[in-house]
Amino acid sequence: MQLLTASRRRFLAALLAMSCAAPAGALDAPAGRVVLTITGDIEQRNSGEGAQFDVAMLEKLPVKSFSTRTPWFPEPRKFTGVLMRDLLAAVGARGQTAKAIALNDYRVDIPLEDARQHDLLVAWLLDDKPMAVRDKGPLVVIYPFDAHPELKTAIKYSRAAWQLKQLDVR
Repeated sequence: MQLLTASRRRFLAALLAMSCAAPAGALDAPAGRVVLTITGDIEQRNSGEGAQFDVAMLEKLPVKSFSTRTPWFPEPRKFTGVLMRDLLAAVGARGQTAKAIALNDYRVDIPLEDARQHDLLVAWLLDDKPMAVRDKGPLVVIYPFDAHPELKTAIKYSRAAWQLKQLDVR
């Protein structure tokens, strides 16, 4: 009887430990300067503000690069970052749109369908170098304009928000 009780105690202790543990894929707290905060209809949070990321946290997600022309740069430039769909999956986004908010308070709604259909990046490197605020950084939302000419529209260009600081999912 004593063995059964000890086994039961160990089993219950293991169940309790598992129920108190952080969920798989839980977000760590940022150790460096916060460059992006995701708020709104998300499942994963690491602060009272929502889900906050420093660059090191973004770099832990699958990193992608592509080169494209934009209205702001006359020659193709290489952008490196995380696909928006991967970033939104990491926080368990459940909405239909993400309001991109820039450091200068520019705001634009990006349909999450854009992120599902296209390799939309949240980039922090421009030509393999971190982007300073004066160079549209620290983050920029960028569409693969050259890969998909149908994206070269005023609406899509307006959604390519630079100096990104927040995504608010609704």
